[in-house]
Amino acid sequence: MPGLCSGSGENSKSRLNKRFTMKLLLDQNISYRLVRDLKFIVSELDHVKFVGLQDAEDYEIWEHAKHNGCAIITFDADFYEIQTIRGYPSKIVWLRFGNTTRREFMDFFTRNIEKIRAFCDADESADFSCLEFKEI
Repeated sequence: MPGLCSGSGENSKSRLNKRFTMKLLLDQNISYRLVRDLKFIVSELDHVKFVGLQDAEDYEIWEHAKHNGCAIITFDADFYEIQTIRGYPSKIVWLRFGNTTRREFMDFFTRNIEKIRAFCDADESADFSCLEFKEI
């Protein structure tokens, strides 16, 4: 997404020392164990399992995110389709690169935290509400 945010020139070590306050909800297709692994970067990070939505329909997860001000992080294209029908909010971080190990996901997340934060912090009237990552 060109122009969403600019590179800060920070190395990965300084990025790891920052803690962001955005609210993120990991979908059921992402390991719930990552919440513990990533809490040191994002203070308000949750998983559908921990909010009672592990076996919920996607639209129920969408509604939870909407009412709680969360961006959904998912591998699932269904959220993009729901967003097309229901509109904003919620914001979606759509991961289109397939399954990864926990370590690969953590590395991806820490490398892209600035982009995700800028996306989540962007004005609600912005023309985008879905941030796609096509490769890890």
